[in-house]
Amino acid sequence: MSAAVPELKQISRVEAMRLGPGWSHSCHAMLYAANPGQLFGRIPMRFSVLMQMRFDGLLGFPGGFVDRRFWSLEDGLNRVLGLGLGCLRLTEADYLSSHLTEGPHRVVAHLYARQLTLEQLHAVEISAVHSRDHGLEVGPPPGPCPPPRGLALAPRKAPMGAGACAGPTVYPEGPSWWLPQLPEQCLHQHSQVPAPLRPQGAQHDARGEAG
Repeated sequence: MSAAVPELKQISRVEAMRLGPGWSHSCHAMLYAANPGQLFGRIPMRFSVLMQMRFDGLLGFPGGFVDRRFWSLEDGLNRVLGLGLGCLRLTEADYLSSHLTEGPHRVVAHLYARQLTLEQLHAVEISAVHSRDHGLEVGPPPGPCPPPRGLALAPRKAPMGAGACAGPTVYPEGPSWWLPQLPEQCLHQHSQVPAPLRPQGAQHDARGEAG
């Protein structure tokens, strides 16, 4: 039986920055491009959206948890994007919205969005295979974690930050930002994401991730 989708509350960036140390911050980025092609030769695609397979087999936007003791939101997001995608940097101008969920895990999730050309989006996909952590299944963060859902963990899983990279650990799996649950202003501000790309019955996992 699928887990209940936690209720999200939208807050401003300023309000999010005032939250105490008991809150975890995750940052994720929606990278997309207008696509004039057709799916199966008959369904207009309209847009291509970059998503990744998470450690638990679910799809989500690239990003992860950011340790606010060491990083700003954008610096932490760019660090984890650099580990998983290669050369790509977002700025505060790409910030879109923040939502929090209360419960056993107090998480505030920040969403960024940037529209690229289709060629730029393909370049990001290509650069991802040259990133430091490409090809490694990423394990969940330390501590209690719900049992994995979806696909089983791959045998080569390695926790992010366990390599030679110095500095505080940033975990890349975080709340899954599913397209149907994107804030409405995102779809208006950044053009509407095509219906064929919206996962059906997707769940928002407020903690089965880390980024």
